[in-house]
Amino acid sequence: MAIALTLQQYLATKGVEYDVVAHAPTMSSMRTAQASRVPGDKGYLLAVIPASHRLELEYLAVLRKRQATLATEQEIETLFRDCSRGAIPPIGAAYGMDCVIDDSIAEQPEIYFEAGDHGTLVHMTGERFARLTAATQHGRFSRHA
Repeated sequence: MAIALTLQQYLATKGVEYDVVAHAPTMSSMRTAQASRVPGDKGYLLAVIPASHRLELEYLAVLRKRQATLATEQEIETLFRDCSRGAIPPIGAAYGMDCVIDDSIAEQPEIYFEAGDHGTLVHMTGERFARLTAATQHGRFSRHA
């Protein structure tokens, strides 16, 4: 089905111009947006900090110029369906998600991060990680635990 007839008729009566975007079938709105290459609403942000640090939400809020709260475990599981709980890779772009990286990451010569499960790590040089995340916002929003 391309577009529901009721919706099509309603839009026609309102004189609204629109496009229809086909995509592969998905099981959630977020996956539909990703499959269709629709930009997110910036509702979620992946904040990347070293494992030895603690997130400082107030600093993150200042950096982003908006209030920040933590997502629930259920929301995280929905966003990262192919990852085990607590094994989220720090590459927001791979999930169509905004990301911000703590400046302390740039100080690391070697980067290791979860590959999506608790049995596999991705390893790369700090320089390679910096190139991979060059377009990602950076800032100070964590402290050593």
